[in-house]
Amino acid sequence: MTQHVVIAGGGIGGLACALSLARAGVSVDLLEQAGTLGEVGAGLQLGPNAVRVLDEWGLMDGLQACAAFPDALRVRDAHGGGQLGRLRLGAFARARYGQPYATIHRADLHGLLLDAVQRQSGVRLHLGARLAAYELFSTSVRATCEDDSVFQGAALIGADGLWSRVRTQMLGAQPVRASGHLAYRGMVHTDHLPTHLHHNTVTAWLGPRLHVVRYPVKRGEWFNVVAVVHGALGQGHGGPPGSDPQSWSHAARAQDLQRALGPVCADLKSMLDAVTEWKLWALNDRAPVASASEHAHGRVALLGDAAHPLRPYLAQGAAMALEDAWTLGRLLQTSPPDAATDWPALLARYAQTRWQRNARVQSRSQRNGTIFHASGLLRLGRNVAMTLLGESLLDNPWLYSGPPEPV
Repeated sequence: MTQHVVIAGGGIGGLACALSLARAGVSVDLLEQAGTLGEVGAGLQLGPNAVRVLDEWGLMDGLQACAAFPDALRVRDAHGGGQLGRLRLGAFARARYGQPYATIHRADLHGLLLDAVQRQSGVRLHLGARLAAYELFSTSVRATCEDDSVFQGAALIGADGLWSRVRTQMLGAQPVRASGHLAYRGMVHTDHLPTHLHHNTVTAWLGPRLHVVRYPVKRGEWFNVVAVVHGALGQGHGGPPGSDPQSWSHAARAQDLQRALGPVCADLKSMLDAVTEWKLWALNDRAPVASASEHAHGRVALLGDAAHPLRPYLAQGAAMALEDAWTLGRLLQTSPPDAATDWPALLARYAQTRWQRNARVQSRSQRNGTIFHASGLLRLGRNVAMTLLGESLLDNPWLYSGPPEPV
């Protein structure tokens, strides 16, 4: 029992955690509430810190087979079209950080992790297993699901997302925080774009109260497009008033997005017009992690969005979940061999290692949203700073050189 753990949540964070623990010799019961395993959404970005984790897990060949590796990040004005800033990626990122910057469809990353987990004999995956509650004992944790199935282990990891039931029981009911932002997400095949928009870059168009990001996925055969605007569901942005905030996807209409964006530059308009179907998400989060105790209590710990949900303005949501999972595995690998794992002590070290970095990423993500959507003097100052400071303003050595070794 000392080497058996229960994980709630079979998304990217839960799969990463199961893989990391299994590689360290721990057996896992992985509980996923859905009846079929898959991933919704569109694309995501993986900085060198996240790619470093995947490389250590032996997944680089799989990543290279399904991801894209952009040459640069370009920041442009959404209305005038002019370039505001540029950060070299590609060979520059490899030389500086030892790993590339990757962009990937969310389902492809999920599939890559799932395939790796299924090759681990110590992981048992249970579908349709939605956690109801857990009980703590002196040497174990017992998790009970809504279908009355019971799973017991030496520890419980809550990787069950923003609306985490593990978190609610561990920390008490705490309402999520509405950002007031909506994300329109779509995909477009490269062949459906004008040739001059085929370039292998991450491009961010910034405007007052809005921004749009597009980047290649699926080896560059497709582009993921995300447009973030201010507003609320049911206020001219799909779904009736009171639409379920926990739903990932709502119907979206292109004319609603066009109205929210207003007039945009020709390149951005061509990109948006090429997207034939939009999905809509309301962006919610929580306040930054305030202490290690918000990451772990005794034999129970939180991972990924269950611990530190992020606004997508630093492109680090998946990366922080991967780093969390890597840290747990690293702690196990550096434990004394043949010794029974002291899970409360190990999870306390995990929390101490992770909470400040995760809080910093949460804060930076929120601040970036303010900067991206700036108007007036703040917008002018942002544009001047990008011109004067160049790549130093867009690069994040403290972030991309991670993950940090456990404390």
